[in-house]
Amino acid sequence: MKIIIAGAGEVGFHLAKLLSYESQEITLIDTNKDSLAYADTQLDIKVIKGDATSIAILKEARVNNNDLLIAVTASETTNITVCVLAKQLGSKRTIARISNTEFINHKDEVGFTKFGIDELISPEALAASEIELSLKQSSFEDNYEFEDGALTMARLTLSKKASFVGKTVKEAAQIFPEIHFVPIAIQRAGTQYTLIPRGDTEFKEGDSVVFITSEGGGGELCKLSGKANQDIKNVMILGGSQIGYKSAKYLSNKGYNIKLLEKNKERAFDIADELPDVLVINSDGRNVNILDEENICDMDAFIAVGDNSETNIMSCLVAKSKGVKKSIALVENMDYFELSHSIGIDTLINKKLLAANNIFRYIRKGEVVAMTKLSNMNAELLEFEVKATSVVCNKRIRHIDFPRSAIIGGVIREGVGLIALGSFRIQEGDRVVVCSLLRSIKGVEKLFL
Repeated sequence: MKIIIAGAGEVGFHLAKLLSYESQEITLIDTNKDSLAYADTQLDIKVIKGDATSIAILKEARVNNNDLLIAVTASETTNITVCVLAKQLGSKRTIARISNTEFINHKDEVGFTKFGIDELISPEALAASEIELSLKQSSFEDNYEFEDGALTMARLTLSKKASFVGKTVKEAAQIFPEIHFVPIAIQRAGTQYTLIPRGDTEFKEGDSVVFITSEGGGGELCKLSGKANQDIKNVMILGGSQIGYKSAKYLSNKGYNIKLLEKNKERAFDIADELPDVLVINSDGRNVNILDEENICDMDAFIAVGDNSETNIMSCLVAKSKGVKKSIALVENMDYFELSHSIGIDTLINKKLLAANNIFRYIRKGEVVAMTKLSNMNAELLEFEVKATSVVCNKRIRHIDFPRSAIIGGVIREGVGLIALGSFRIQEGDRVVVCSLLRSIKGVEKLFL
């Protein structure tokens, strides 16, 4: 695919990096010479210095022969303008990064596609949604919902208390035949190797296992794995950033008791005025004594979403030492992200990765409805919509020539999530959730074209 990325900031550079690894033809546009110079030396891409709202610059990037334009500059006005211009100049698809989530909430009413904008994304809103889901599924280390929870991806590390440790997948299925979850990826303790489980794959203590669960499967999984599903009610948020503000707003509307610490006095008063149900404290939450004064030990969850990754991590570690059940930290450094569980934090949030996951489904072939990369694993989860022409249509799963390094985790049919085993017949209109190692994605895509 020919892809133009407008904006060489953190999100733009990360997207260019991931897409260049996929052998896509990338052109990166930015006004900042230093950002472009770094990208030019680090990545196999074309860079153009200039304003992406310039028609001349877009023509230089050959927008008329472009499959996808992604506008991710720091200005949402610029991003919207670039997408409108690009679509009029011939770009097949456009995606704009925005910060005002009202645009997303009312996109059908406003009709952004009429203007030439096919998709709107907000990394901050995605991060806030990820935080909300992490609290709802508090016993899991990582999770992702398909079709508003019809199917859910849940990840946890197996302790020796897990009922199926020492058993193969087939043995576990025979012992627990009525369960509503299935394993789709395993990373052995102390390794970076990801395997797709088969019937003879044995569960071992310390395994990091990714499951797909249908309705009710999360509770069963907690019970069989020896995990207690923690009840989260009192939440402390460190930082009044856009993510902190959006998280506080979402969570307070869901009935959580929220306490937000913001060191900037003006920002703290603004948030307090806008969110009357949130207790906003003008204080520097990086100070351990302040956290003690604000009764951090009474909190069920601590969310650090300040500007500094190291501070967020250290604050979460302090919270865990005070007995807080769930800790969530916002990090921008991908090296930290890969060390999440080894440093003792329950969940790490990365805006760049969330934005990339949201955009990557437009890169994949076939009718991809949703997609997420499994953190620290060389695998992706993709949700395909089955067409009448798809190879898998009207076939039982056991009769599909599926790559060995990929697996069907579940099927959503008419809004209901189903754990699909070998005898299950796939039909037109089904939404099929597939876990695949990166090397097999092209083979999987062909099955759903």
